[in-house]
Formats: sequence, structure tokens, C-alpha cells
Amino acid sequence: MKNILLIVLTLVSISCVAQRGDYKNISEKNGKIGIGTNNPDELLTVKGKIHTQEVLVDLNGAVAPDYVFEWYAEGTSTLKPTYQLLSLAALEEFVTKHKHLPNVPSASTLEKEGLSLKEMNLLLLEKVEELTLYTLQQQKELEVLKEKLSELEE
Repeated sequence: MKNILLIVLTLVSISCVAQRGDYKNISEKNGKIGIGTNNPDELLTVKGKIHTQEVLVDLNGAVAPDYVFEWYAEGTSTLKPTYQLLSLAALEEFVTKHKHLPNVPSASTLEKEGLSLKEMNLLLLEKVEELTLYTLQQQKELEVLKEKLSELEE
């Protein structure tokens, strides 16, 4: 019986060591898991590429940029009362001075602090909605100019 117990313990030990060998890129420190790092700084830290088919990010209180269209339709936004669409002239002035879009972190800030996918996706959606509004504004201006041109041609 003692020999059987010793054999079982040896086999279990060998099995554990063999399995551990497959996970040499994984570490745990202070309840945090690291893949490709021995110093995880978040619940899960991965140093290297991740291949996945989908990532789901919860908003957890973040406001989706519907406030842009709410502001356009209503003149104000209850979702984000401080929101104002810049005029194209003000936008051009900002971009010329700062070399990036308003409310979007600069390249140097992103390099230092990294990038929050949730925050950046919401910012980019805000910018897409703003571009839509600028396009609508420009289309209205084009229609007015077409009308004036048509009147001149008559």
C-alpha cells in the first residue's frame, strides 16, 4: 500500500510538472495574472498579441455619444449638458494649434498613458457623429448655393 501511494504521488507530481511546463508564460502575483510578464499590474496583464474573435466592453456608466445628435436636434443635451459642437473655423483653429482633435488625447499622451479601448471608441464615435453633422451643414450650404446658381442662370 505504501508503494502504491508513493507511485501515485510520483505520477501526480510528474503530471503537475509536465502540465506546468505548458504554462511557462503565465505568472501570478498578488492575485493578478500575467501572460508574458512576471509583473502583472492589472487583474489580467498580457504582454504580447491577443488573438480573439470578439471583445465585449461594458460601458459601466459611460455615456454613449447620442448627446451629439440630441444637441443637434434639441439645441441642448440632457445626456451631456456641457456638449457644444465647434464651428468648423474653431475646429480648424484647434487642430492647427494642438495637432489633434478636441477631447482626443495627443499622440504623446497616448504613448505615455496608453489607450483605453472603451474611452477611445466612444470618442471616435463622437467624432464620427460630429463629422455627420458637419456634412449635413455643408450639404445645406451646397443646396443654397445650387439654388442661387440656378437663379443666376435663368
